[in-house]
Amino acid sequence: TFSDPTTIFKTFTDAAAMSNTRPDPTAISNTRPDPTALAAEYAEFGHQRGRKYTNFEEVRQEIEAETDRLTGRNKGISNVPIMLRVFSPHVLNLTLVDLPGMTKVAVGDQPPDIEVQIRNMLLEFITKENCLILAVSPANSDLANSDALKLAKEVDPAGTRTIGVITKLDLMDQGTDAREVLENKLLPLRRGYIGVVNRSQKDIEGRKDIKAAMAAERKFFLSHPSYRHMAERMGTPYLQRCLNQQLTNHIRETLPSLRSELQTKLLALEKDYQAYANFSPDDPSIKTKAMMTMINQFTDEFTQSIEGSGEVSTKELSGGARINRIFHERFMYMLHQTESDERELRKEISYTIRNVHGIRTGLFTPDMAFERIVKQQIMRLKEPTLKCVDMVIEELINVVHKCTQQMASYPRLREAVETTVTNRIREQETRAKTQLMLLVDIQLAYMNTNHEDFIGFANAQQRTESTRKERVANQVIRKGYLTLNNVSLMRGGSKECWFVLTAESLMWFKDEEEREKKYMLPLDGLKIRDGESRGLNTYKDYKTLELAAESADEVDSWKASFLRAGVYPERESRETDEVKLRLA
Repeated sequence: TFSDPTTIFKTFTDAAAMSNTRPDPTAISNTRPDPTALAAEYAEFGHQRGRKYTNFEEVRQEIEAETDRLTGRNKGISNVPIMLRVFSPHVLNLTLVDLPGMTKVAVGDQPPDIEVQIRNMLLEFITKENCLILAVSPANSDLANSDALKLAKEVDPAGTRTIGVITKLDLMDQGTDAREVLENKLLPLRRGYIGVVNRSQKDIEGRKDIKAAMAAERKFFLSHPSYRHMAERMGTPYLQRCLNQQLTNHIRETLPSLRSELQTKLLALEKDYQAYANFSPDDPSIKTKAMMTMINQFTDEFTQSIEGSGEVSTKELSGGARINRIFHERFMYMLHQTESDERELRKEISYTIRNVHGIRTGLFTPDMAFERIVKQQIMRLKEPTLKCVDMVIEELINVVHKCTQQMASYPRLREAVETTVTNRIREQETRAKTQLMLLVDIQLAYMNTNHEDFIGFANAQQRTESTRKERVANQVIRKGYLTLNNVSLMRGGSKECWFVLTAESLMWFKDEEEREKKYMLPLDGLKIRDGESRGLNTYKDYKTLELAAESADEVDSWKASFLRAGVYPERESRETDEVKLRLA
């Protein structure tokens, strides 16, 4: 309920005395009364059921009193409507929802975000397809600036539900008129415009009779040179008849879809009724069966989500697919990030050997130095491994929370299931971490240099070179669009290009047809490092490429592709002459 004196939206209007009292948003329903009561006119409030008002002055006072009770006396607001039903043989069967006008600045007890609250309240009503919208605009202001028409166009772009109402025609400056608007020429509406002349505030305070106000309105249209030719299509009585007819037609048009929707809901309710026809809420066995049914459904849905055999999302990765991405993309990248920089590693080896020798001058490389360095490298596997477990656990808990949404009607059961399953997952998390750390400790316990997989320092370089030779030159590893933010290689700033990553190079083209090649970057010596949340940085030949992806998941996928191409993460400590390329 608003104490705002401006009303810009109505889903219906009538000529009852209530429409020109206090302009609070009051819901009014005019229905056909019982034939025995045709001689009487009375009103009933929703908050005072059973009490009939025959004196409409008391109705006006009750509207004001109820408004003050709901909003206070200092222009406060409330979204609780005042329900009023008017029974009379002189009105049509219509329903009005009188909504508030748009307020830009908060006054009195209104909250600072009053404009947003009013807009949300208006949209709550006018977005309903089964209602008509009356866009009420004053004639003495520019129609192009009408908030009513602007908001109505947003929810009804085709104009099938919008009727324009022009008020205050008698208050326009001399020499001006709204003829072009009322003739639907200036800003055309599919259902056109209707002009009305309401009572002024002085007339309301002076208790001017409604019948006299209607007579004055008709006289105004008949005597005005700009409106006399359309007088039969102007005024409150015509607006009544037009609304009644158009609302009836609108209901007739929307009735088939409404009937179909109701039939669908009826079938669903009948299915539920058959399931619970013999349900006894006090029977413990029935309760247990219902609980076990929901738990079994949760178990099946959880399993299907992990295995990918249930309902498959077409918008994003979920369940087992996200866990698979953690193992094969994010974990791989984290492992490669643990590799030491070659120069830094050489320094560590040098210091270790000298420290192991102590005061002695060594002639050979001590085994103790070798084990110390190797153990240090193996120890670095612990952090990414534990982090991988944490990410998998997080995804599992998200799946559990999603699968328990079917238990939303039973919050205590849902909480119990989530707690039990989460605790079980946490127990297995502890066991998994213990096992993984045990495996690392086993590797740290003994270095078996006689193992066939141990290639030794002499054969390490030869093995690496042979691996590179085996790489297929034309093998395409990944294709896709990326945004290139680069000023050194391309002019014009940000630009979306089609990138092709092969086993030997990174190329990008104008589009996916790959006709116009923009640049090709060899992968030899290429390194990447983490950039922003949606990218990574790669450096090569003193030039920087800044590539932006749509999401962090897309970036992780590209990182994994670079790893398959033999492009590994760069360490933070780099020499000044290092090659650079950036994906950010």
